[in-house]
Amino acid sequence: MNVLAAIAPIFALIITGFVLKRMSFPSEGFWPQAERLTYYVLFPALLLDKLANIHPGNQPVWSMSLAMGLGVCIIAGGLLALRSKVQPDGPAFTSVFQGAMRPNTYVGLSAASALFGDTGVSLSAVALMTLIPLVNVLCVTTLIRFGGNGHPRTATKAGGILFTLRQLATNPLILGCVAGFTLNGLQIQLPSFIGEALRILGSASLPMGLLSVGAGLSFAALVQGSRDVITSSACKLLILPAVTGILCVLFGVSGPALGICLIYTAIPVSVSSYILARVLGGDHERMAAIITAQTLLSALTMPLVLMLVV
Repeated sequence: MNVLAAIAPIFALIITGFVLKRMSFPSEGFWPQAERLTYYVLFPALLLDKLANIHPGNQPVWSMSLAMGLGVCIIAGGLLALRSKVQPDGPAFTSVFQGAMRPNTYVGLSAASALFGDTGVSLSAVALMTLIPLVNVLCVTTLIRFGGNGHPRTATKAGGILFTLRQLATNPLILGCVAGFTLNGLQIQLPSFIGEALRILGSASLPMGLLSVGAGLSFAALVQGSRDVITSSACKLLILPAVTGILCVLFGVSGPALGICLIYTAIPVSVSSYILARVLGGDHERMAAIITAQTLLSALTMPLVLMLVV
């Protein structure tokens, strides 16, 4: 399949979302609610539906998880080791750090579906169950250590652990994955009308999620901290997928499984990074600049990365 042909509609929808938001259509208050609907209802429905019927066969699930997890840890360790050179300002560093590893699941699921169909969506669960807990722990811990607001709920180590656990336990994507795996493992067949309802909801998740990504872009933020934007984008869009790809080769991961590993490490940073930066004292304006830059740059870098394996 032509990678450019598969990826192009994804970024066309992102641009459409950006244009609609600037036209105030349907309304200013629509987009935050659309993102909430997608995150809490539509995407979990998609994952539950696909995973309840998944048949992984001989896919190297554990090797995929190990390659992605190690890749993220290598990038995180390198940034922390070089923090004084990367960005000595604590809150600004947390934005670089988040931007280097937090994946935009909207773009990831859309790319996985476009390139690998139902197999891609099912294998996406491996990426989500690996990356969401790991990245949340790393980013929240780093924000607690270097963030600037000293929020009382997260100012202590114990508070930070509780905050992280609460984030993971209530994450709708993780809950959707767990529910789907549980139904699959117990071989529970949902009533046909429930299954069809989940499929309809899930089919709305990808376009709605991509439109919401576009609506959240802020070109005004791009003037902030160009050096940090470049550093974070290079780590997320080029170095992380390169490291993960090498690990996949070493662990014998190939075919669609390799493609999924590269997709979830080559996609731009999640817009949720901005919210986390505000809550935990990061530099949210710099975070907005990194999100916007990576979303635009990934239109060029993702096809280059994926053409190596697809």
